[in-house]
Amino acid sequence: MKIKAIGTVTRNHGDGRTVDVEWEEPLEQPREWYFYTYRSTVNRARVEDEVMARKLVAFAFEGAAQDYDFFMSHSYWRDRFLDADAGALAQDDSDNGEELLDEEEQTPVAGVYGVEDIVAEGCFVPEVELHSMLKQWQSKKNLILQGPPGTGKTWLAKRLAKALMGQKTVSDEQLRVVQFHPALSYEDFVRGYRPGGDGRLMLTDGVFLQVVQAAIAQPDVEHVLVIEEINRGNPAQVLGEMLTLLECSKRSRADAMELAYSKVRGEKVYVPDNLYVIGTMNVADRSLALVDLALRRRFAFVNLVPSFNAAWQQWCESKGLDAVAIAHIQAGMQALNAEIAADRALGAQFQIGHSYVTPHEPVHDAQAWFAEVVQSEIGPLLHEYWFDTPERADKAIAQLLTLA
Repeated sequence: MKIKAIGTVTRNHGDGRTVDVEWEEPLEQPREWYFYTYRSTVNRARVEDEVMARKLVAFAFEGAAQDYDFFMSHSYWRDRFLDADAGALAQDDSDNGEELLDEEEQTPVAGVYGVEDIVAEGCFVPEVELHSMLKQWQSKKNLILQGPPGTGKTWLAKRLAKALMGQKTVSDEQLRVVQFHPALSYEDFVRGYRPGGDGRLMLTDGVFLQVVQAAIAQPDVEHVLVIEEINRGNPAQVLGEMLTLLECSKRSRADAMELAYSKVRGEKVYVPDNLYVIGTMNVADRSLALVDLALRRRFAFVNLVPSFNAAWQQWCESKGLDAVAIAHIQAGMQALNAEIAADRALGAQFQIGHSYVTPHEPVHDAQAWFAEVVQSEIGPLLHEYWFDTPERADKAIAQLLTLA
């Protein structure tokens, strides 16, 4: 970015567009700043606790030089710009100075994205509940969507992330998606030793620390980490001391902690407050242990349930299903879920979500489409549920097929 002039805001007109600025004399030669910068209307420099922010302020207002060695020692920029083989800054045509916008040009703005867009894309959760989820997430910093299979947890998690950022299109750097599994360890997710290209073990940052460093490097840009099936791994083991640092009240440099594996003596890490974590949890998976109480205290939990409501009906109509077919499917699924919920061996957490019977492409033959869903998706699931009484599963399948 180029600094052409500096000034002081003297008045805010309150219209969201205009401020009065008392400008100093324009610089004879624009000063170029290469790190800790991003295109947005207003950038906040948190000089009270950010070394990088203080260096930016010193450069912009005090005439200090940019400390390239300091920024290149930061893993985020080192990994992004340093060519390890050549030992020099990698050249990226998309980021060279020639492509910076002139002052007369308008900075391109990504499409705005909000709760209304989530609903328009096929979410059947009422808008008021979606707003409540976002509010809880913004306050707690960490959110888990839990519910029976087929309730759209992962689908909704990714769209809530875009709504939180307010952007329809987000970079892979801002939105990272991972999945927990039984073999995942702290060394994989946070930091540990891994084989390098020369055959030696190298201390390597995992996905979580990569996201943390990216968020610290861009403090005024929201970053989101989506963790699918968060209860399939052992969260306490995988997260380690990060479980403490994730707490919303400990999101500052003052609460930084030493890691189990440190790259340098005295190194401390903290989770910035512009990093948001959202996880999904399938409550019907009986192979999983109870969620650690420490995890529950640091996350807000939202329950998703099968939604065969008016919004679901309208979506099905838009995909070609007629009112009679929709009513039959709705009645059959609700009756089946009532039976599952009443089963003491199963319960409400094993109900079948609406995703199973929500068409994504236009449907030309509703009966044939629903029959295929029952035979290939719902049927095998019911046989899994009632493995010891297969005749009960067959009866439930037959009842659904009568609707087709």
